This record gives sequence, structure tokens and C-alpha cells, in this order.
Amino acid sequence: MNFYLLFFLLIIIVGLVVSYIYFMREKKANLQAIEQGICPKCHEVTMELIDQRSTGCSGPKMLTFECQACKYVNTFHVESGGCSSGRCS
Repeated sequence: MNFYLLFFLLIIIVGLVVSYIYFMREKKANLQAIEQGICPKCHEVTMELIDQRSTGCSGPKMLTFECQACKYVNTFHVESGGCSSGRCS
């Protein structure tokens, strides 16, 4: 009985990892399109940065984009560099 439980848990864990990998690939493709100004939903060039937050010099930035045509909203956490990269002032 323990073998079946471990096998079931292994299948669940593998499924979760594969789902997470596909989610991150889709998120990456969306970010690449948004960086060009193209909405991933309606494919028009109407994306605008509506909010940008940071935790200071080091740490990720939270960028929120919105499509002006279809009101699609997505938030990304992007690494900003850090103090050692020379971007701090």
C-alpha cells in the first residue's frame, strides 16, 4: 500500500512541476510581447506601463502593464540589478 501512495505522490509532483514550467514559458512569452508594446490578448500595439514599484536599490521591480484596447492587465517581477551593478545613485 505504501508503494501506491508514493507512486501517486510522484505523479502529482511531476504534474505540478510540468505545469509550472509551462506557466513560466507562457509568462516569458507574454513579457517579450509586452516589451515590444504588443498585447498578448488582442495583438494590438496598445500596451502601457501603468505602475512600477521597487523595494529599493536591490531587489525585484514590480511592473504592471495594461492594454488600452481590451483592458488586459498583467504584472511582472523583474530583477533590477543591484548596488554592485552600478545602477544605484
